[in-house]
Amino acid sequence: MLFLQTLNIFLICFVAIGAFMSITNIRPYKGIMPTIGTKTFIDNSAVLVGDIQIANDVSIWPLVAARGDVNTISIGARTNIQDGTVLHVTRKSSSNPLGNPLIIGDDVTVGHKCMLHGCQLGNRILVGMGAIIMDGVIVEDNVFIGAGSLVPPNKTLISGYLYVGNPVKQARPLKESEAAFLKQSAINYVELKNEYLNEASN
Repeated sequence: MLFLQTLNIFLICFVAIGAFMSITNIRPYKGIMPTIGTKTFIDNSAVLVGDIQIANDVSIWPLVAARGDVNTISIGARTNIQDGTVLHVTRKSSSNPLGNPLIIGDDVTVGHKCMLHGCQLGNRILVGMGAIIMDGVIVEDNVFIGAGSLVPPNKTLISGYLYVGNPVKQARPLKESEAAFLKQSAINYVELKNEYLNEASN
């Protein structure tokens, strides 16, 4: 009997926590809510706060944390932000009047457990698992950043290359198959998030 009572209490708490997360995982900061495009998938365990603009067909996977509090975050169409990634920004100051917003372009794949802080990513970029991209970095279109790489502040990664290392270095030009995969990776994740959305609606 005691076991059943304990189990019931556990289940009630579990449901309550789930309901709380689904209500509060997307929330305002200073009255500004994230704006979310159509056909997006945002996992209930992801947390999105403040001034974040999310375009159509974006997917935000489990345990992503994104804070658009002291500056803005923008995520382009068909981009996927994978599990455990942290997205944040740099505040405005006398030495940096605009601060550093986080701008992520279209068709970008951000792998598991990455950290993107106040940087700008163009279109068709793949950020490998565990990579860190720091404040003021500019990543041009069509770039592949290897897993575990560290891109130090204010560095520019020019288009068409593979970058690896800590700190990151330009390794070589992208092969044709790698360049094609940048777009295909985004397509793959659009298809995957559509499957999740369809399952949730059934």
